[in-house]
Amino acid sequence: MRLKDRVAIVTGAGSGLGAGIARRFAEEGAHVVLADLNGANAESVAEEIRQGQAKAIAVEMDVTDYDAAGDLIARTVDEYGTIDILVNSAGTSRHMTFLNAKPEDFQAIMKVNLEGTMYCGQHAGRVMVEKGYGRIVNIASISGERAGIGRTGYGVSKFAVIGLTKQMALELGPQGVTVNAVGPGPVDTPLTQVAHSAETRRAYLDLIPLGRYGKVEEMADAATYLAGEQAAYVNGHVLFVDGGFVSVGIQKE
Repeated sequence: MRLKDRVAIVTGAGSGLGAGIARRFAEEGAHVVLADLNGANAESVAEEIRQGQAKAIAVEMDVTDYDAAGDLIARTVDEYGTIDILVNSAGTSRHMTFLNAKPEDFQAIMKVNLEGTMYCGQHAGRVMVEKGYGRIVNIASISGERAGIGRTGYGVSKFAVIGLTKQMALELGPQGVTVNAVGPGPVDTPLTQVAHSAETRRAYLDLIPLGRYGKVEEMADAATYLAGEQAAYVNGHVLFVDGGFVSVGIQKE
């Protein structure tokens, strides 16, 4: 087990990528704290993990609330005595073009995707630095590397998450805490099956050398690697799990 007896917090763990990462961490031996704005969803996933004989608790919280982020870390330390791993998976998205983006919509995305990552990272980082060990994994996106139509809010927030990841890696690395990011490509989830039109799917598949969407489990594997000892010398890196999307240009002769 790659994460045996490690204490891990996963935000946005009530569904989607966060839930998949929490499940995989538990399978790898971690004690997991599942944080989500939807407490019922987080508790449902935590109960599933507990039925598999792993330790898990759910915490309902809003990552955009600085004090709530501190309370999350404090509760984790109270429950398990420490924190070894933080995965900042909580996120939100809204379709908006640059000229039509409304300030309140843009700010709402930045608060969750960027500020939430920073707040949880700050509070967890202080505990990790004090003991000289930690792994922080932020969830970025291919939209943080390549611009896309309608991604003025989401894409810009993920560009910022990548920048924040590198800043955190610079400052925390010398103190024993590595900070990296997973950059998912399009992933097959119930949400994307509804949100992505047939035209959107064709557009993605035309640009992905592997010719398919990714799986939640594949994103969870990447997060597990970055959270474990095999990645001890990886710091400030963005691991794109995207079938080759960000690496290619023209593919047709």
